[in-house]
Amino acid sequence: MLDQLLVEIVERIVAKIPDTVLIAASKVDSVWWQEVRRKAYKRWKNYATTIGNIYWEIQAIGKQFEKRDIDWIGL
Repeated sequence: MLDQLLVEIVERIVAKIPDTVLIAASKVDSVWWQEVRRKAYKRWKNYATTIGNIYWEIQAIGKQFEKRDIDWIGL
């Protein structure tokens, strides 16, 4: 029970730490390392998903442009 409470507190603290500080904070303790690693992975996954979605949107617009089938008013 106490271990779970500690992990929840660490999760709340880590959620407020900027991305650039996460790696530096990861060297403090194994609990920190586990939580920081988990949080950094979630952030990386969100960034990668967003970038991937933007990439596919650009590809779709490019294909429409090649077909000359773009509704410029709708954009």
